[in-house]
Amino acid sequence: MYPGRGAAKCADKPAFIMAETGEAVSYAELEARSNRLAHLLRARGLRHLDHYAIFMENHARYLECCAAGVRAGLYYTCVNSFLTPNELAYILKNSESKILITSQARRSVALAALAQCPKIELCLIADGPGEGDHVQNLDDATSFYPPTPIADELLGAAMLYSSGTTGRPKGILRPLPLQLPTQPLPLYAFLDKLWRYRDGMIYLSPAPLYHSAPQAAVSLTIDRAGTAIIMETFDPERYLQLVQTYKVTHSQLVPTMFSRMLKLPEEVRRRYDLSSLEIAIHAAAPCPVQIKEQIIDWWGPIIHEYYGATEGLGFTACDSAEWLAHKGTVGKVLLGELHVLDTDMKPCPTRTAGTLWFKTATPFEYFNDPVRHRASALARRLHDHGWRCGLCGRGRFPFSHRPRELHDHFRRG
Repeated sequence: MYPGRGAAKCADKPAFIMAETGEAVSYAELEARSNRLAHLLRARGLRHLDHYAIFMENHARYLECCAAGVRAGLYYTCVNSFLTPNELAYILKNSESKILITSQARRSVALAALAQCPKIELCLIADGPGEGDHVQNLDDATSFYPPTPIADELLGAAMLYSSGTTGRPKGILRPLPLQLPTQPLPLYAFLDKLWRYRDGMIYLSPAPLYHSAPQAAVSLTIDRAGTAIIMETFDPERYLQLVQTYKVTHSQLVPTMFSRMLKLPEEVRRRYDLSSLEIAIHAAAPCPVQIKEQIIDWWGPIIHEYYGATEGLGFTACDSAEWLAHKGTVGKVLLGELHVLDTDMKPCPTRTAGTLWFKTATPFEYFNDPVRHRASALARRLHDHGWRCGLCGRGRFPFSHRPRELHDHFRRG
């Protein structure tokens, strides 16, 4: 999410527009705000590869908070804005964040969490008053700094957390090369090409910005000097209105959003002109065949689907034509190496259900969780060499084992 190109090319153009309020922030404004915040982060001692966190709802100040980290060589963690104080505190401590940026709407939760996080040196409130030196208003804190880039710009990136369905959430950290923020990570270049992004695109974002897919999509839109329309919350008819009003070209949704729009009365659905849409992407959950058939019939063959994970373990994708030829598919493998294995870790015959195993496509580690990281890496190596668990006789990775125990429990299959 680097606004420098847009600021140089089309300074007065909206970088993003908040859907509910209509507030528009130009590339010149986004550039100046993110530069001031980058200077503040440096002044507070954050150096290359350090961490800070963002905890707020979809907000007009969200993107500058991300862009500052991208241009300062930092890791920024976008935290689920619905977490409790204890849950937030865990992520703040685990991510080793030194600064927290939040909103007035999330202020009480943030301050309650900070009581458990003595290493947080500063809390910035995007749209609310400060409380002494430790809690400051964002504009007040950054007003002393110039709107020009810091002298040592380097590429930074988001370090997002997993959902925590198999335990506590895990920070997914990608290695950052020593390069300028004008050069994206390879994974982002891959997505830019796959999703057919282009200069001047108009992207409609209906999902929370703390999720990995909206983060990537909006970041790539800014990199392309396009305009992102940010919905504060999803409403099915409002989504259709926004497509028509702003002549949206690209969007990414989840299947429940398709379902809610299809439940609108026919006269409402047909009221809006969606002809500007070039591509609509969906993922995150299985889409029922009937729902996808109906949305393709309504919107045309512009629907693309992918299957993957925040970790970047692997990636599959298909367009409308591929899906219509094989309904229910999530496409061909484009990143990583995929195996479908049974409970004995043997390849499943065609059309037989099994467990998906990806050989990791992009490097990552679970930050501040060496047990899980080393264990997951070891399990992949053991699987690649045909090793099996001596406790259960299977190759399935037992997450409760520590790495040393894994060496003892796995044997040749």
